[in-house]
Parts: sequence; C-alpha cells; structure tokens
Amino acid sequence: MFSIPSGLDLLALIPALLIALTFHEYAHARMAYFWGDPTAKNEGRLTLNPLSHLDPIGLLMLMIVRFGWAKPVPINPFNFRDRRKGLFWVSLAGPGMNLLLGFIATFILIIYGRTGTLLSSVLFNLIIINVFLAVFNMVPLPPLDGSKILSALLPSRCLQLYHSIEPYGPFILILLLIFGGLRLFLVPIAYLIIDIYQTLVITIVSVFL
Repeated sequence: MFSIPSGLDLLALIPALLIALTFHEYAHARMAYFWGDPTAKNEGRLTLNPLSHLDPIGLLMLMIVRFGWAKPVPINPFNFRDRRKGLFWVSLAGPGMNLLLGFIATFILIIYGRTGTLLSSVLFNLIIINVFLAVFNMVPLPPLDGSKILSALLPSRCLQLYHSIEPYGPFILILLLIFGGLRLFLVPIAYLIIDIYQTLVITIVSVFL
C-alpha cells in the first residue's frame, strides 16, 4: 500500500498526475477569471505550467498512498459578478475538467488499441486518476470542491446549518479516509463512470469510424 512506483510504472504515473492536477487547478483559475475574479491570474496561477500548481508533498503523497493535493487556486468570491453562481461554476470547473480529460484519454486509448506500451500505461493512468480525482473532489466536505458546490446550491434557510458543521468537515474527511469509508461509494461511482466512457467511445467509434 505504501510504496513509490519505480521504472516504467513511475514514467507512466508522473505525467498523468501532472496533467490531472495542473488542468484541475487551471480550470479553477480560468473560470474564476471568467466570472470577474483576477486573483489567480495576478498570482500567476492562470497557467498550464505544472510548477505553478504543484505541491511537492501533495504530489509525493499521491504517488505513495494515492491521496494528495495541489496548491489550491486563490479566489475572491466578492469579485464575482454573481457570487453564488461564480462560486458554483468555479468549484465545478476542476472536477469537470478531470472528467473531460478522463473521457479524452479513454477515447485515445481505445483508438490507439495497443496494450503493454508506455503510452497505453500513461493513458490508463490518466483515466483512473482523473475520474477518481473528480469523484473525490465532489464529496461535499471541506476543503473539497463539493462543499463549495453544495454551499452555492443550498437554499438560504439551510446555509446556516451547513456552515455550522462545515468546520468539522476536514476531520470527518480524514476519518473517512483512514477507515476506508470513502471507498464504499467512491470506487463504485468512479468505475461506473469509466464503464460509461468506454461504452460511449465504443459506440462513437463504431458509428463514425
């Protein structure tokens, strides 16, 4: 469980991690700028340069225990043209980008049609990492994107109750990670999405190619 990949496994894993994390944070920054907040742009985060987004410890944790993080994109919701809508779309942009990347990687892998190569291993890792990252980030517990999405969707009468339990979110998340509670729904949902991707791509290929 606690081991750093080596050799070809590492060569296939690192590019997938860099792409997934970089595009996730870039999507947050781009959407925030679209909604009127230049904070991320002003701090050099509106870029696809991985060095601007990666947290070395978070990347190492991802490689060792498959749980890690990038540097969160700074945003100021008070700059948004519409605060609730801006917060919703900015929070959704990261997981949405990961789902898009997972689908693109599925399409390329099926078209490529070869297994046992470095490219196929990178594409496979891209699918797994992006889909799992998207599903994990949609969990409605702080500091994950799902908590901000839920906060933007809840009616005003429910927000006070949600904000009262929000400070305990990180502790609940850590407990779920330690005791495997997240796997009960994260794994089935992620693999369901991957199955849907495969079915869609195979259908598209059979119709148009």
